[in-house]
Amino acid sequence: MKLVVFDLDGTLVDSRRDLADSANALLLEAGGAPLPEDAIGRMVGDGAAVLVARVFEASGRERPADALDRFLAIYDERLLNHTRPYPKIAEVLAALGQRARLAVLTNKPIEATRRVLTGLDLARFFEEDCVVGGDGPFKRKPDPAGLQHLMTHAGVTALETALVGDSVIDWRTARNASTSVYLARYGFGFDGFPVDQLQGREWIIDSPEQLLSVL
Repeated sequence: MKLVVFDLDGTLVDSRRDLADSANALLLEAGGAPLPEDAIGRMVGDGAAVLVARVFEASGRERPADALDRFLAIYDERLLNHTRPYPKIAEVLAALGQRARLAVLTNKPIEATRRVLTGLDLARFFEEDCVVGGDGPFKRKPDPAGLQHLMTHAGVTALETALVGDSVIDWRTARNASTSVYLARYGFGFDGFPVDQLQGREWIIDSPEQLLSVL
C-alpha cells in the first residue's frame, strides 16, 4: 500500500468517554437522563449533528434548536479529558510512515480533529493537507469524495490505498471508493458490525500492531 488512511474516533483514539460525557451533559441541560457510555459510542460515526439527533431520540426528549451548538461547546471543553491513543498507535504510525503516506479521514469537525491529533502528539505523522474533517469541502463518509481527494493528492490508485476504520461507515466508504479496508474490532464503533458480509479486500484487525503484518 502506498497510502493508508485512518479514521480518528475508535480507530486512532479512544474518545468514547469524552463524547459520552459531553452528550450526557447536553441531555442534563435539556432535562433528560444520561445514557450509557457504550450506547452513545454506538451512535458515533456520522458527525456531531447526527450524534446529537440520535442522543435526543434515544432519550425521548425534544431536541432544542441550539442543541448542536451547545454540544460542540461542551465537547470543546472536554476534548482531551480522557481521550487517548489506542495502545501502540504511535509506534504503528511511525513504522507505517516509512512504507506509505499516511492520512486521516473523519466526520469529526476539522478544528477538533487537529486539536486531538496535536494534543496527543499524533499530528507529526500526518501532513496538514492529509487530514480531512467532516465540515470541509467534501461530503462526509460514507461518501467517497474525501477519500478520493486524498488518493488524488497522493497520486495513488484505489488498489494502492487502504482505509483503516472501526465502523460500518468506514466499511461503506472504502467500498464506495473501491479501496481495501481494515476494520478495527477494538474500536467502539465495531459493535454489531455485519462480519458475515465482508468480502474481497476487506479484513478485520484485533489491534493496531496487526497492521504492521498485513500492510
